[in-house]
Amino acid sequence: MTTLKSIDVKQLKQWLDRGEAILVDVREPSEHAAEHIDIAKLAPLSEVTSDALRNAAGKIVVFHCRSGMRTQTNAAKLAACAAGEAFYLKGGIEAWKAAGLPVQRR
Repeated sequence: MTTLKSIDVKQLKQWLDRGEAILVDVREPSEHAAEHIDIAKLAPLSEVTSDALRNAAGKIVVFHCRSGMRTQTNAAKLAACAAGEAFYLKGGIEAWKAAGLPVQRR
């Protein structure tokens, strides 16, 4: 079984600031609409494919959900969709908010 390694918010923020990673929100569209990390690309678990991540070539792919559970549970599927390195955000969007980083709200 393939697993995704976890990363923390600090590491993710560094990668995003340097343009080294893309962030993929695997939550449902209604959750994303209610609040989301501005830079995150929506690709719900029910729809995520390697085609959905074709713009990620050469970048680290980091998946996130609300708390990290959905990404861990679906690690094999998500890792298979990423062409290169793939991780999940430990604690999900809740960890992002707890670190004081901004989210867009409806």
